Amino acid sequence: SLVLASGLSACAATVDYGKVPHAQYVADPACNPSGAITRLNADNRLFVATTRLPDCRSDQISLLNFRSNVMRFGRFDAAQDRPDAKGKMKKVVPLGFQSEASWWADLERQARANDGRVLVYVHGFRETFATSSDSTLQIARLAGFNGPVIQYSWPSQGELLGYAVDETNMYWDERNFRRFLQKLAQQPWMKEIGLVSHSMGARLVIPGVEWVDRNTASVDSSNISNIVLVAPDVDRQDFERDIAEEVLAARRVNNGRRITVYVSAKDKALALSRTIHGYPRLGSPYCFDPFEAADLKAKGLPERCYAAKTVYDVPPERSGFTIIDTTGVSRGRTGHSDYLTSAQACRDFQAVMTGAAIPADLRKPTHLAHVFTLIDPPKDQRPGDKEACLIEK
Repeated sequence: SLVLASGLSACAATVDYGKVPHAQYVADPACNPSGAITRLNADNRLFVATTRLPDCRSDQISLLNFRSNVMRFGRFDAAQDRPDAKGKMKKVVPLGFQSEASWWADLERQARANDGRVLVYVHGFRETFATSSDSTLQIARLAGFNGPVIQYSWPSQGELLGYAVDETNMYWDERNFRRFLQKLAQQPWMKEIGLVSHSMGARLVIPGVEWVDRNTASVDSSNISNIVLVAPDVDRQDFERDIAEEVLAARRVNNGRRITVYVSAKDKALALSRTIHGYPRLGSPYCFDPFEAADLKAKGLPERCYAAKTVYDVPPERSGFTIIDTTGVSRGRTGHSDYLTSAQACRDFQAVMTGAAIPADLRKPTHLAHVFTLIDPPKDQRPGDKEACLIEK
Protein backbone atom coordinates (compact mmCIF):
# COMPACT_ATOMS: atom_id res chain seq x y z
CA SER A 1 0.00 0.00 0.00
CA LEU A 2 2.81 2.38 0.86
CA VAL A 3 4.50 1.77 -2.49
CA LEU A 4 1.20 2.31 -4.29
CA ALA A 5 0.50 5.47 -2.30
CA SER A 6 3.95 6.81 -3.13
CA GLY A 7 3.33 6.01 -6.77
CA LEU A 8 0.02 7.82 -6.72
CA SER A 9 1.63 10.84 -5.10
CA ALA A 10 4.41 10.91 -7.66
CA CYS A 11 2.06 10.40 -10.62
CA ALA A 12 -0.90 12.42 -9.37
CA ALA A 13 -3.06 13.93 -12.06
CA THR A 14 -2.82 17.63 -12.74
CA VAL A 15 -5.61 19.79 -14.08
CA ASP A 16 -4.81 21.64 -17.27
CA TYR A 17 -7.04 24.60 -18.17
CA GLY A 18 -7.38 23.15 -21.67
CA LYS A 19 -7.41 24.64 -25.16
CA VAL A 20 -10.92 26.10 -24.98
CA PRO A 21 -11.77 29.22 -22.95
CA HIS A 22 -14.21 28.05 -20.30
CA ALA A 23 -16.60 30.86 -21.19
CA GLN A 24 -17.04 29.28 -24.63
CA TYR A 25 -18.33 26.05 -23.11
CA VAL A 26 -21.26 27.90 -21.52
CA ALA A 27 -21.91 30.63 -24.10
CA ASP A 28 -24.93 28.87 -25.62
CA PRO A 29 -28.25 29.76 -23.93
CA ALA A 30 -28.82 26.04 -23.31
CA CYS A 31 -26.29 26.33 -20.48
CA ASN A 32 -28.09 29.27 -18.88
CA PRO A 33 -31.81 28.88 -19.54
CA SER A 34 -34.29 31.39 -18.17
CA GLY A 35 -37.28 29.07 -17.95
CA ALA A 36 -38.56 25.51 -17.98
CA ILE A 37 -36.77 22.38 -19.11
CA THR A 38 -36.73 22.06 -22.91
CA ARG A 39 -34.59 19.04 -23.80
CA LEU A 40 -36.22 16.55 -21.42
CA ASN A 41 -39.79 15.99 -20.29
CA ALA A 42 -40.86 18.11 -17.32
CA ASP A 43 -42.21 14.92 -15.69
CA ASN A 44 -38.75 13.35 -15.72
CA ARG A 45 -38.03 12.46 -12.08
CA LEU A 46 -34.22 12.41 -12.40
CA PHE A 47 -32.98 15.77 -11.19
CA VAL A 48 -29.40 17.04 -11.10
CA ALA A 49 -27.73 19.89 -9.24
CA THR A 50 -24.15 20.34 -10.36
CA THR A 51 -21.05 22.47 -9.94
CA ARG A 52 -19.32 20.79 -12.88
CA LEU A 53 -18.58 23.01 -15.85
CA PRO A 54 -20.94 22.03 -18.69
CA ASP A 55 -20.13 21.91 -22.40
CA CYS A 56 -23.08 23.27 -24.38
CA ARG A 57 -21.34 23.62 -27.73
CA SER A 58 -23.41 20.82 -29.31
CA ASP A 59 -26.91 19.41 -29.03
CA GLN A 60 -25.59 16.85 -26.55
CA ILE A 61 -24.77 18.73 -23.34
CA SER A 62 -22.03 17.11 -21.29
CA LEU A 63 -20.54 17.78 -17.87
CA LEU A 64 -16.78 18.21 -17.65
CA ASN A 65 -14.36 17.69 -14.77
CA PHE A 66 -13.72 21.42 -14.33
CA ARG A 67 -15.28 23.59 -11.65
CA SER A 68 -18.07 26.00 -12.52
CA ASN A 69 -18.59 29.27 -10.67
CA VAL A 70 -22.35 28.75 -11.08
CA MET A 71 -24.46 25.88 -9.76
CA ARG A 72 -26.75 24.63 -12.49
CA PHE A 73 -29.98 22.71 -12.27
CA GLY A 74 -31.53 20.29 -14.69
CA ARG A 75 -32.68 16.79 -15.52
CA PHE A 76 -30.93 13.73 -16.85
CA ASP A 77 -31.92 10.33 -18.17
CA ALA A 78 -30.44 6.85 -18.37
CA ALA A 79 -27.20 6.66 -20.36
CA GLN A 80 -27.46 5.79 -24.04
CA ASP A 81 -24.98 4.57 -26.64
CA ARG A 82 -24.61 7.19 -29.36
CA PRO A 83 -22.09 7.60 -32.20
CA ASP A 84 -19.51 10.35 -31.86
CA ALA A 85 -18.16 12.53 -34.69
CA LYS A 86 -16.04 9.60 -35.91
CA GLY A 87 -18.90 7.11 -35.78
CA LYS A 88 -17.59 5.36 -32.70
CA MET A 89 -20.24 4.41 -30.14
CA LYS A 90 -19.95 6.38 -26.94
CA LYS A 91 -21.92 6.29 -23.71
CA VAL A 92 -23.72 9.59 -23.16
CA VAL A 93 -26.20 10.80 -20.55
CA PRO A 94 -29.14 12.84 -21.93
CA LEU A 95 -29.08 16.13 -20.03
CA GLY A 96 -30.97 19.39 -20.08
CA PHE A 97 -30.82 22.50 -17.91
CA GLN A 98 -33.59 24.75 -16.66
CA SER A 99 -33.76 27.89 -14.56
CA GLU A 100 -33.30 27.43 -10.84
CA ALA A 101 -36.83 28.69 -10.12
CA SER A 102 -38.33 26.27 -12.65
CA TRP A 103 -36.27 23.40 -11.22
CA TRP A 104 -37.48 24.00 -7.67
CA ALA A 105 -41.08 24.32 -8.87
CA ASP A 106 -40.89 20.99 -10.71
CA LEU A 107 -39.22 19.37 -7.71
CA GLU A 108 -41.99 20.60 -5.42
CA ARG A 109 -44.69 19.32 -7.76
CA GLN A 110 -43.17 15.85 -7.91
CA ALA A 111 -42.31 15.71 -4.20
CA ARG A 112 -45.85 16.67 -3.17
CA ALA A 113 -47.12 13.79 -5.29
CA ASN A 114 -44.75 11.52 -3.32
CA ASP A 115 -45.78 12.61 0.21
CA GLY A 116 -43.03 15.24 0.35
CA ARG A 117 -40.22 12.69 -0.04
CA VAL A 118 -37.00 13.17 -2.00
CA LEU A 119 -33.93 10.97 -2.52
CA VAL A 120 -30.48 12.59 -2.86
CA TYR A 121 -27.26 10.86 -3.97
CA VAL A 122 -23.76 12.35 -3.57
CA HIS A 123 -21.07 10.42 -5.43
CA GLY A 124 -17.48 9.89 -4.40
CA PHE A 125 -13.97 9.86 -5.84
CA ARG A 126 -13.15 8.84 -9.43
CA GLU A 127 -16.59 9.45 -10.90
CA THR A 128 -17.72 10.86 -14.21
CA PHE A 129 -21.25 12.15 -14.72
CA ALA A 130 -22.03 8.96 -16.64
CA THR A 131 -20.84 6.59 -13.90
CA SER A 132 -22.53 8.51 -11.09
CA SER A 133 -25.75 8.66 -13.13
CA ASP A 134 -25.70 4.86 -13.40
CA SER A 135 -25.28 4.59 -9.63
CA THR A 136 -28.09 7.09 -9.03
CA LEU A 137 -30.49 5.02 -11.11
CA GLN A 138 -29.49 1.76 -9.42
CA ILE A 139 -29.91 3.31 -5.96
CA ALA A 140 -33.39 4.53 -6.91
CA ARG A 141 -34.32 1.03 -8.13
CA LEU A 142 -33.05 -0.61 -4.94
CA ALA A 143 -34.86 1.95 -2.81
CA GLY A 144 -38.07 1.31 -4.73
CA PHE A 145 -38.31 5.07 -4.91
CA ASN A 146 -40.85 6.49 -7.33
CA GLY A 147 -40.49 10.16 -6.38
CA PRO A 148 -37.92 12.75 -7.44
CA VAL A 149 -34.29 11.62 -7.27
CA ILE A 150 -31.55 14.25 -7.10
CA GLN A 151 -28.00 13.57 -8.17
CA TYR A 152 -25.59 16.10 -6.69
CA SER A 153 -22.66 16.09 -9.09
CA TRP A 154 -19.41 17.76 -8.03
CA PRO A 155 -16.29 18.00 -10.26
CA SER A 156 -14.59 14.65 -9.73
CA GLN A 157 -11.90 13.87 -12.30
CA GLY A 158 -13.02 10.30 -12.92
CA GLU A 159 -9.40 9.12 -12.77
CA LEU A 160 -7.48 6.86 -10.38
CA LEU A 161 -4.64 9.37 -10.19
CA GLY A 162 -7.05 12.26 -9.65
CA TYR A 163 -7.51 11.59 -5.92
CA ALA A 164 -5.77 14.76 -4.74
CA VAL A 165 -7.62 16.89 -7.28
CA ASP A 166 -10.92 15.31 -6.27
CA GLU A 167 -10.17 15.98 -2.63
CA THR A 168 -9.39 19.61 -3.44
CA ASN A 169 -12.57 20.04 -5.48
CA MET A 170 -14.66 18.36 -2.82
CA TYR A 171 -13.50 20.83 -0.16
CA TRP A 172 -14.00 23.70 -2.62
CA ASP A 173 -17.60 22.54 -3.09
CA GLU A 174 -18.53 22.35 0.62
CA ARG A 175 -20.20 25.77 0.69
CA ASN A 176 -22.21 25.05 -2.45
CA PHE A 177 -23.47 21.74 -1.15
CA ARG A 178 -24.43 22.92 2.33
CA ARG A 179 -26.38 25.88 0.92
CA PHE A 180 -28.18 23.57 -1.48
CA LEU A 181 -28.98 21.08 1.29
CA GLN A 182 -30.21 23.85 3.57
CA LYS A 183 -32.58 25.18 0.92
CA LEU A 184 -33.85 21.66 0.30
CA ALA A 185 -34.45 20.99 4.00
CA GLN A 186 -36.22 24.32 4.50
CA GLN A 187 -38.85 23.83 1.82
CA PRO A 188 -42.26 23.88 3.52
CA TRP A 189 -43.40 20.86 1.50
CA MET A 190 -40.34 18.76 2.36
CA LYS A 191 -41.22 15.92 4.72
CA GLU A 192 -38.39 13.44 4.29
CA ILE A 193 -34.96 13.54 2.64
CA GLY A 194 -33.16 10.26 2.05
CA LEU A 195 -29.46 11.08 1.69
CA VAL A 196 -26.98 8.54 0.30
CA SER A 197 -23.27 9.17 -0.14
CA HIS A 198 -20.45 7.01 -1.41
CA SER A 199 -16.77 7.22 -0.47
CA MET A 200 -15.45 10.81 -0.52
CA GLY A 201 -19.00 12.08 -0.92
CA ALA A 202 -19.46 11.57 2.84
CA ARG A 203 -17.03 14.44 3.38
CA LEU A 204 -19.60 16.70 1.77
CA VAL A 205 -22.62 15.11 3.41
CA ILE A 206 -21.68 14.94 7.10
CA PRO A 207 -20.35 18.53 7.43
CA GLY A 208 -23.23 19.67 5.23
CA VAL A 209 -25.88 18.10 7.47
CA GLU A 210 -24.12 19.42 10.56
CA TRP A 211 -24.03 22.95 9.12
CA VAL A 212 -27.71 22.81 8.16
CA ASP A 213 -28.63 21.60 11.65
CA ARG A 214 -26.76 24.50 13.23
CA ASN A 215 -28.09 27.15 10.87
CA THR A 216 -31.70 26.18 10.31
CA ALA A 217 -33.77 27.85 13.00
CA SER A 218 -37.14 28.22 11.30
CA VAL A 219 -37.76 24.48 10.71
CA ASP A 220 -36.49 21.25 12.21
CA SER A 221 -33.93 19.84 9.76
CA SER A 222 -34.61 16.35 11.13
CA ASN A 223 -36.44 15.90 7.81
CA ILE A 224 -32.96 14.90 6.62
CA SER A 225 -33.88 11.59 8.15
CA ASN A 226 -32.37 8.54 6.47
CA ILE A 227 -28.61 9.12 6.01
CA VAL A 228 -26.64 6.25 4.47
CA LEU A 229 -22.86 6.45 4.25
CA VAL A 230 -21.40 3.78 1.98
CA ALA A 231 -17.66 3.13 2.32
CA PRO A 232 -17.20 6.64 3.75
CA ASP A 233 -13.72 8.06 3.15
CA VAL A 234 -13.92 10.07 6.37
CA ASP A 235 -11.57 10.25 9.33
CA ARG A 236 -13.13 7.85 11.85
CA GLN A 237 -12.01 9.74 14.94
CA ASP A 238 -13.25 13.03 13.52
CA PHE A 239 -16.65 11.43 12.94
CA GLU A 240 -16.78 10.02 16.47
CA ARG A 241 -15.84 13.35 18.03
CA ASP A 242 -18.27 15.56 16.15
CA ILE A 243 -21.29 13.42 15.30
CA ALA A 244 -23.16 13.55 18.63
CA GLU A 245 -23.42 17.28 19.06
CA GLU A 246 -25.69 17.97 16.11
CA VAL A 247 -26.13 15.29 13.46
CA LEU A 248 -27.28 12.58 15.88
CA ALA A 249 -28.52 14.82 18.66
CA ALA A 250 -31.11 12.98 20.77
CA ARG A 251 -33.99 15.16 19.62
CA ARG A 252 -33.18 14.50 15.97
CA VAL A 253 -32.94 10.75 16.56
CA ASN A 254 -36.27 10.86 18.38
CA ASN A 255 -37.69 12.65 15.34
CA GLY A 256 -36.64 9.77 13.10
CA ARG A 257 -33.11 10.60 11.97
CA ARG A 258 -30.79 7.65 11.57
CA ILE A 259 -27.36 6.99 10.08
CA THR A 260 -26.36 3.67 8.56
CA VAL A 261 -22.70 3.11 7.67
CA TYR A 262 -21.47 0.31 5.40
CA VAL A 263 -17.88 -0.79 6.04
CA SER A 264 -15.56 -3.53 4.78
CA ALA A 265 -12.15 -4.82 5.81
CA LYS A 266 -11.62 -5.77 2.15
CA ASP A 267 -12.01 -2.20 0.92
CA LYS A 268 -8.73 -1.57 -0.88
CA ALA A 269 -9.58 2.02 -1.76
CA LEU A 270 -10.00 2.96 1.90
CA ALA A 271 -6.87 1.02 2.86
CA LEU A 272 -4.98 3.24 0.43
CA SER A 273 -6.71 6.35 1.78
CA ARG A 274 -5.65 5.35 5.29
CA THR A 275 -2.05 5.06 4.08
CA ILE A 276 -2.24 8.51 2.51
CA HIS A 277 -3.96 10.22 5.44
CA GLY A 278 -2.32 8.32 8.30
CA TYR A 279 -5.48 7.48 10.23
CA PRO A 280 -8.29 4.94 9.73
CA ARG A 281 -11.34 5.77 7.68
CA LEU A 282 -14.91 5.46 8.90
CA GLY A 283 -15.68 2.93 6.15
CA SER A 284 -12.91 0.51 7.14
CA PRO A 285 -12.83 -1.53 10.39
CA TYR A 286 -9.03 -1.35 10.58
CA CYS A 287 -7.59 -1.32 14.12
CA PHE A 288 -5.21 1.63 14.39
CA ASP A 289 -4.46 0.70 18.02
CA PRO A 290 -2.53 -2.61 18.00
CA PHE A 291 -3.31 -3.13 21.68
CA GLU A 292 -7.03 -2.95 20.93
CA ALA A 293 -6.54 -5.48 18.15
CA ALA A 294 -4.60 -7.79 20.48
CA ASP A 295 -7.34 -7.52 23.09
CA LEU A 296 -10.00 -8.46 20.56
CA LYS A 297 -7.93 -11.44 19.41
CA ALA A 298 -7.46 -12.60 23.00
CA LYS A 299 -11.24 -12.60 23.42
CA GLY A 300 -11.68 -14.68 20.28
CA LEU A 301 -13.19 -11.79 18.33
CA PRO A 302 -12.27 -10.57 14.84
CA GLU A 303 -9.61 -7.88 14.84
CA ARG A 304 -11.96 -5.19 13.58
CA CYS A 305 -12.44 -1.76 15.07
CA TYR A 306 -15.46 0.44 14.41
CA ALA A 307 -16.63 3.95 15.13
CA ALA A 308 -18.00 4.13 18.65
CA LYS A 309 -21.68 4.72 19.22
CA THR A 310 -22.67 8.19 20.34
CA VAL A 311 -22.77 8.71 24.12
CA TYR A 312 -25.67 10.78 25.42
CA ASP A 313 -26.37 12.46 28.74
CA VAL A 314 -30.00 11.51 28.19
CA PRO A 315 -30.25 8.68 25.62
CA PRO A 316 -32.82 9.00 22.83
CA GLU A 317 -35.84 6.74 22.71
CA ARG A 318 -34.55 4.90 19.65
CA SER A 319 -31.23 3.91 18.10
CA GLY A 320 -29.92 6.31 15.47
CA PHE A 321 -26.58 4.76 14.49
CA THR A 322 -25.92 1.40 12.83
CA ILE A 323 -22.78 -0.05 11.22
CA ILE A 324 -23.05 -2.88 8.70
CA ASP A 325 -19.85 -4.86 8.02
CA THR A 326 -19.92 -6.27 4.48
CA THR A 327 -16.48 -7.95 4.67
CA GLY A 328 -17.91 -11.46 4.47
CA VAL A 329 -19.98 -10.73 1.38
CA SER A 330 -17.60 -8.38 -0.42
CA ARG A 331 -17.48 -8.52 -4.21
CA GLY A 332 -15.31 -7.00 -6.92
CA ARG A 333 -11.63 -6.16 -7.07
CA THR A 334 -11.70 -3.26 -4.62
CA GLY A 335 -14.53 -4.08 -2.20
CA HIS A 336 -15.45 -0.40 -2.36
CA SER A 337 -19.01 -0.66 -3.74
CA ASP A 338 -20.51 -3.76 -2.13
CA TYR A 339 -23.89 -2.06 -1.75
CA LEU A 340 -24.30 -2.12 -5.54
CA THR A 341 -22.46 -5.34 -6.37
CA SER A 342 -23.03 -7.92 -3.59
CA ALA A 343 -26.43 -9.60 -3.27
CA GLN A 344 -26.46 -9.61 0.53
CA ALA A 345 -25.27 -6.01 0.78
CA CYS A 346 -27.84 -4.93 -1.83
CA ARG A 347 -30.62 -6.70 0.09
CA ASP A 348 -29.61 -4.96 3.30
CA PHE A 349 -29.26 -1.56 1.62
CA GLN A 350 -32.68 -2.05 0.03
CA ALA A 351 -34.26 -2.73 3.43
CA VAL A 352 -32.56 0.31 4.97
CA MET A 353 -33.77 2.56 2.18
CA THR A 354 -37.34 1.24 2.11
CA GLY A 355 -37.74 0.94 5.87
CA ALA A 356 -38.61 -2.76 5.53
CA ALA A 357 -37.83 -5.33 8.20
CA ILE A 358 -34.33 -6.78 7.93
CA PRO A 359 -34.55 -10.42 6.76
CA ALA A 360 -33.57 -12.86 9.52
CA ASP A 361 -30.98 -14.58 7.31
CA LEU A 362 -29.12 -11.37 6.50
CA ARG A 363 -27.50 -9.79 9.56
CA LYS A 364 -25.49 -11.33 12.37
CA PRO A 365 -25.06 -9.39 15.64
CA THR A 366 -21.58 -8.70 17.02
CA HIS A 367 -20.24 -7.91 20.49
CA LEU A 368 -21.19 -4.28 19.79
CA ALA A 369 -24.91 -3.53 19.86
CA HIS A 370 -24.74 -1.09 16.93
CA VAL A 371 -22.57 -3.27 14.65
CA PHE A 372 -23.79 -6.14 12.48
CA THR A 373 -22.05 -8.35 9.94
CA LEU A 374 -23.69 -9.69 6.80
CA ILE A 375 -23.93 -13.44 6.32
CA ASP A 376 -22.80 -14.98 3.04
CA PRO A 377 -24.84 -18.14 2.46
CA PRO A 378 -23.40 -21.24 0.77
CA LYS A 379 -22.93 -20.82 -2.95
CA ASP A 380 -25.81 -23.13 -3.79
CA GLN A 381 -28.15 -21.01 -1.63
CA ARG A 382 -26.74 -17.61 -2.54
CA PRO A 383 -28.96 -15.18 -4.46
CA GLY A 384 -27.51 -13.87 -7.69
CA ASP A 385 -25.63 -10.60 -7.33
CA LYS A 386 -26.92 -9.15 -10.59
CA GLU A 387 -30.54 -10.03 -9.83
CA ALA A 388 -30.48 -8.95 -6.16
CA CYS A 389 -28.69 -5.69 -6.97
CA LEU A 390 -31.09 -4.88 -9.84
CA ILE A 391 -28.20 -4.34 -12.23
CA GLU A 392 -29.42 -3.41 -15.70
CA LYS A 393 -26.59 -4.08 -18.11
